[in-house]
Amino acid sequence: MTISNPDTVLIVDFGSQVTQLIARRVREAGVYCEIAPFQSADEAFVRLAPKAVILSGSPASTVDIGSPRAPQAIFDSGLPVLGICYGEQTMCAQLGGKVEGSDHREFGRAFLEIEDDCPLFDDVWARGTRHQVWMSHGDRVTAIPSGFRVVGTSTGAPFAAIADDERKYYGVQFHPEVVHTPDGAKLLSNFVHKIAGLRGDWTMAAYREQAIEAIRKQVGDGKVICALSGGVDSSVAALLTHEAVGDQLTCILVDHGLMRKNEASKVVAMFREHYNLPLILVDASDRFVGALEGESDPEKKRKTIGRLFIEVFEEEAMKLGGADFLVQGTLYPDVIESVSFTGGPSVTIKSHHNVGGLPERMNMSLVEPLRELFKDEVRVLGKELGLPESFIGRHPFPGPGLAIRCPGGVTREKLEILRSADAIYLDEIRKAGLYDAIWQAFAVLLPVQTVGVMGDGRTYEFVCALRAVTSVDGMTADFYHYDMEFLGRAATRIINEVKGINRVVYDVTSKPPGTIEWE
Repeated sequence: MTISNPDTVLIVDFGSQVTQLIARRVREAGVYCEIAPFQSADEAFVRLAPKAVILSGSPASTVDIGSPRAPQAIFDSGLPVLGICYGEQTMCAQLGGKVEGSDHREFGRAFLEIEDDCPLFDDVWARGTRHQVWMSHGDRVTAIPSGFRVVGTSTGAPFAAIADDERKYYGVQFHPEVVHTPDGAKLLSNFVHKIAGLRGDWTMAAYREQAIEAIRKQVGDGKVICALSGGVDSSVAALLTHEAVGDQLTCILVDHGLMRKNEASKVVAMFREHYNLPLILVDASDRFVGALEGESDPEKKRKTIGRLFIEVFEEEAMKLGGADFLVQGTLYPDVIESVSFTGGPSVTIKSHHNVGGLPERMNMSLVEPLRELFKDEVRVLGKELGLPESFIGRHPFPGPGLAIRCPGGVTREKLEILRSADAIYLDEIRKAGLYDAIWQAFAVLLPVQTVGVMGDGRTYEFVCALRAVTSVDGMTADFYHYDMEFLGRAATRIINEVKGINRVVYDVTSKPPGTIEWE
């Protein structure tokens, strides 16, 4: 499913862990953008016909032979280009400047001296002022191409910000997309609006209309089934598709035995009673849990769950007389993280999504109406579609469900213990009025047992870990700072009410871009 966006920015990804944040800042400015790995940037440039290009950072070194480069077509196009960190360096290297390794590396907080006025800094930073920025580079530009001028310097980077106003080429050695560069988002807004001249009309209302038309065009008069999990993503995808094709859509909710407490019945009640969607509930819990029992490898869990989902939907489609399309709530981070930019582990991060397509034997095509959206954008779209705030604000729940919140071997007993502990934990969060302040919270049943004393008896039971994180879009996360009174109250309830747990701990790790879940 392709949605046309006349004012699009192409972000060429050279492998930076914060490239997605560039996209978020551009979309926050009301401009549509897409990320393409440098290996396929030529194709993306032709396909998207962007109005401007941003070159991302990278862990690579520009001075190494064979290091990534931007497509020459970008510089031949006459479009505005912004290079960030490595992006600035490769821009300089490709346009006749010089980049060298440096003994004065800059990682972390640095200070930018504004040497000259520049459209990038309009109404943000004035000439002669000094501002905090976030650096992450070892190499540095030592000579800029003809036509460029210096507009900012730092201790370790004499060309920390450069500009070629005639060609609308700009480069910054620092990272404006991260929160550690105050006002950095305003620089990106200046680039897309004042320099590239793009309209700020990327809204969910406009997306809704475009998506409905795109779904109708893709589906035609075909029969559609939707993989409804009850989460925000699949629910928004289902409502959007139903608005587009009406009764051509049948939703299927698979209770795989890995859902939260009473989840299936709540979802069925909401969609049948409030939205009048054709919905089939399939109780496949024995099938899934039986196949998972004793399995400890997290990737095998995901693969098993994914395979069984495909089998169940194939069977249900046959009962309906066949289906032509399968709707799935794939999000943009799923797509991005399922592409390996550097040959690393990102290729398996989202392996539980069918991002690459469905098995040929299913003879169905994927409809992914949210494929171009981030999580927070999906919530805004859900509000556009009339979903209640209480549902839109629900914490994300992974496709593999409790299977990946149960490290080690999966058993029915452990799943029931975890389900009960998780329900108590979320109940305490709601009672404390903290639910909306937390992006995601859940319990994890650790694969260890400890000796404890409860009353006059000794116990040998499981350890339960509690996790709560703050995030905007699920790409980066920091742990939520509970007070000890809350943690004590939640832990006491879990230990007292859940047989099988005698110890509770709180997880205080933070997460860089990537998965927020435990594995």
